[in-house]
Amino acid sequence: MVIFLDSTKDSKRSKSMELPRLIVIGHEIIDDVGDICKKLFLTGKALIISDENTKKIAGDQIEDILSKKPFRVEQYVIQDATMAEVKKVKKFIKNNNISFVLGVGGGRPIDVAKCSSFYSELPFISVPTAASHDGIVSSRASIMNKNRKESITAQTPIALIGDAKIIATSPYKLLAAGCGDIISNYSAVRDWVLANKLKNEYFSNYAAALSEMTAQILVENSKMIRPNFEESARMVVKALVSSGVAMSIAGSSRPASGSEHMFSHALDRLAPKPALHGEQCAVGCIMMMYLHGGDWQSIKNALERIGVPTTAFGLGIDESIIVEALTIAHTIRPERYTILGDGLTREAAEDLAIKTGVITS
Repeated sequence: MVIFLDSTKDSKRSKSMELPRLIVIGHEIIDDVGDICKKLFLTGKALIISDENTKKIAGDQIEDILSKKPFRVEQYVIQDATMAEVKKVKKFIKNNNISFVLGVGGGRPIDVAKCSSFYSELPFISVPTAASHDGIVSSRASIMNKNRKESITAQTPIALIGDAKIIATSPYKLLAAGCGDIISNYSAVRDWVLANKLKNEYFSNYAAALSEMTAQILVENSKMIRPNFEESARMVVKALVSSGVAMSIAGSSRPASGSEHMFSHALDRLAPKPALHGEQCAVGCIMMMYLHGGDWQSIKNALERIGVPTTAFGLGIDESIIVEALTIAHTIRPERYTILGDGLTREAAEDLAIKTGVITS
């Protein structure tokens, strides 16, 4: 934990900032998970949280490695990232005297791991098997609660172990979605600046600059991001880590979540089969940057080079749902001011989607 003084409002007010102590990214670095745990002075019984797929990809391998170090190890396979599942894992942690938690997988296992470890006050290690979103290192989790997906406070990982080989061989669609999530930082930062100017909302120049720089790096290097290429995996994981750190500096998800995320969450509610989170945020970013008067076309071009969907057709979502999502997006987090203001009319939403090429008519 880092303690710093926030002098923007009250020089006597202190604010805590949680950051990972160790970030390790490399080829077959998962083989070093036991040594990494020892380096972090972790002892006792470990709990590996995964889903059925990621258990096979890395969970069983991690259990075998930790058992030889030696650590006592338990595994828990989740079905979905729900609050009910989080409560079950928390009970399992208590009943089995778990000392630390490893979240192994994509979004769902890591979100459940970071929440259950947070409620159990235990160290948490993030072991992503795919680089699909910036939640792999952030202190926020996306959890389904009462049939609605909520962004809630969770545990910042004490460490992140990113095996470039595993991530590079995961479906490229997931890596591309991670790029979409990061590039959408552009519109999130614009929204934050707007909220600071119009609503006097707290704003961190450091967090905003880091978030925007991270998005810029991916846009500028979009031609280098391709399937089955470990250097692409390294680049994207580093970008996801930087985005997570920006949120930690800000003390909220503001640097990486604005109107484009509200649009994505609206799609989650309306679409029979939503697309990946990062894909939806990318499409949202294109439209929100248009509203901000930003260079939405360059962003769209970069996303297309990477292979991220930029249209309703690419998302596999009906055009009418795109328009409807735009009209209700401002209601998703009404306390968070964005370029959407009090909302778009259906006519304005349809015009926006057509002008940016997201829908055809």
